[in-house]
Amino acid sequence: MMVSTKGRYALRVMIDLAEHQAEGYIPLKAIARRQDISEKYLESILKSLVQSQFLTGVRGKGGGYRLTRSPEQYTVGSILRLTEGSLAPVACLEQEHVDCPRMADCRTLPMWRKLNTMIQDFFDGITLADLMDSVKGPDFPTKGIIMGRSGIRAAYATGRGKIIVRARTDFETFGKDRTRIIVTELPYMVKKRQLIKTIADQVKEKRIEGISDLRDETDRNGMRIVIELKRDANAQVVLNKLYAQTALQSTFSIIMLALVDNQKQPKILSLRHVLDEYLAFQEDIIKRRTQYDLRKALERAHLLEGLIIAQDNIDEVIRIIRSSYDNAKENLMNRFSLDDVQAQAILDMRLKALQGLDHEKLEAEYKELEERIAYFRELLASEEMLKGVLKDELAAIRDKYGDERRTEITDIYGEMDIEDLIPEEQCVFTLTDMGYIKRIPMDEYKQQGRGGKGVKGLTRREEDVVKTMFTCSTHDHIMFFTTMGRAYRLKGYEIPEGSRQSKGMNVVNLLPLMPGEKVSSMIRVPDFGEGDYYLCMVTRNGVIKRTELDAYKNIRKNGVIAINLDEGDELAWVKLTDGSAKLVLATKKGMCIAFDENDARSIGRTARGVKALNLKEGDTVVGMDKLRDGGMVLTVSETGYGRLSEVTDYKLQNRGGMGTKNYHTAKYGDVAAIEVVDPADDLMLISSDGIIIRIALNNIRICSKPAKGVRVMKVSEGERLITAVSVPADGEEPVSELPEDNAEPEDTDNGEE
Repeated sequence: MMVSTKGRYALRVMIDLAEHQAEGYIPLKAIARRQDISEKYLESILKSLVQSQFLTGVRGKGGGYRLTRSPEQYTVGSILRLTEGSLAPVACLEQEHVDCPRMADCRTLPMWRKLNTMIQDFFDGITLADLMDSVKGPDFPTKGIIMGRSGIRAAYATGRGKIIVRARTDFETFGKDRTRIIVTELPYMVKKRQLIKTIADQVKEKRIEGISDLRDETDRNGMRIVIELKRDANAQVVLNKLYAQTALQSTFSIIMLALVDNQKQPKILSLRHVLDEYLAFQEDIIKRRTQYDLRKALERAHLLEGLIIAQDNIDEVIRIIRSSYDNAKENLMNRFSLDDVQAQAILDMRLKALQGLDHEKLEAEYKELEERIAYFRELLASEEMLKGVLKDELAAIRDKYGDERRTEITDIYGEMDIEDLIPEEQCVFTLTDMGYIKRIPMDEYKQQGRGGKGVKGLTRREEDVVKTMFTCSTHDHIMFFTTMGRAYRLKGYEIPEGSRQSKGMNVVNLLPLMPGEKVSSMIRVPDFGEGDYYLCMVTRNGVIKRTELDAYKNIRKNGVIAINLDEGDELAWVKLTDGSAKLVLATKKGMCIAFDENDARSIGRTARGVKALNLKEGDTVVGMDKLRDGGMVLTVSETGYGRLSEVTDYKLQNRGGMGTKNYHTAKYGDVAAIEVVDPADDLMLISSDGIIIRIALNNIRICSKPAKGVRVMKVSEGERLITAVSVPADGEEPVSELPEDNAEPEDTDNGEE
């Protein structure tokens, strides 16, 4: 019998919900995050558990999953039977009604029945309650109170976490309606003298009000810091300020870093992996110690063999030593068949010691050594014996150093991550050339007719321009790629919300950018580990690099290198692919190329990349996207004209070629952007003066390349269209419509320049 991945995950999920049952309904995302299981796979497990009434689920805001009964009423056997079916070790025991023609004469059936009974009894004898809280959390010598379990769970599950430790306090009344705060325990590493000084300084500076007296009454009976409050002071408010502004409440970061792979590689480990590594290390210590003891025992036994021979022939040995000049060792070796070590040991003994050798003691020691040698050899050959020794030694450590827990862990009802408090909604994210970023709810932008003037998208500095815009959820991961080839990551809600007219926040307040570094691309990425995804990066000079998304799973706060750039080049576009995408690139001077992403092989995170297309002098890449069935290729010019083309118009070529003509730039202006869009979506256009317009894509005509298309946006004199991005249609009627007779006709000139 082998328990499947689904069975193991189901057991982990049930334990997780049992440990968090006081928090009510637990969201699926919270369970997936803590257990490191993909939400899609977890959903299928939870569905079967709900159908079997092991769990109950509630949809919508504040919903989630919880146990239908107490943890003591669930057995491991019942959970595994739900996912695995039968737990029988052989097929003939899976169902009682199965008849085997050999059952009456089967010599092995009693054995299988006994094993089956042991399996059933073992799993049915363990409840969820037995598996909960086997490791409670850190314990500090100075006691204190750990606030909540989320930090502990995060640290034990991922290797990183933060815990909040508070001093133990109490309220005492004295005098007439007076209250004082008594501190009897402090967080670990907090110095009492420094704490008292800090509180006194803050009272003096009036940063904390309501304290009339502060003194230390610590004696041999224990710690006692007395904080007397003014008559009109609210004791809880003062205490909360002390927690917030002094070391009465301290935060401890946990990083479980260990050397793995034979102590060669540092790695952050979960609690389970830490324990595995520790046990493996202790086993290795026992093996090496036993090998050393075995070697020493063999050496001693070898010497004893020589001494026993010498004791049995003591008179002759003494005679040989006395009669020899400088060759006593060789004479002893030749006479008694001794080796060099044994002969030297005899010669190193004083005559008195040599004469005093006790044959019985030598034989007893030799016999004891033989027993020890046999034990050492058996221990090294038996994994079971090795684990038994390890268990005994760990138990001895526990008995010697174990004591009662000192630090209390207090549950915080409804403890949750900040993400659980933030509503999930679709937003528009914009970034200007000078680095001002913001998010705006989608419903702020109403659909207009093509060719309109649009609405003000932001207030900007006169020399600033909007350069990037995309849509995603506030709970999605957003990766930022910079012109210098570095990558960063944030959650959507970490980007501050702004009004339509506000300029937003400078991105340098969110990301630790280096001088001269700008964000060139923002993309939404799925949860890491959900599938095989790739990041396709394209530079201004036409270099493409393709790397697996998982290579960016662990992004530090200060970012990681995404691509190594040539001098004078910069990273401009990044797309997420599934390994089968067809890419299209367009240049400013109207050229384009389409090729399979696999033409650029997957390479490492810090590599340079390969040539995507051969650019003419003075030309640069202005856009990159993925071709898809049912989509249309949108090309817009800096002069405000746009065109939709069939995906089939872009024939696949080999990577690195010159490409084909996409747009007549000499007639209609340089290309501003290219994007593959859904005709049912809307289009947002951005001009260099910060104007944003939203139109329906079905208002743009379909033309073959390199046609001009139709006017999609009126661009003021001296300004230009910067970029365009498609967004889901909002389903509302346009607030304004350009009269049909104002529409400029399509230019269908397909000739070459």
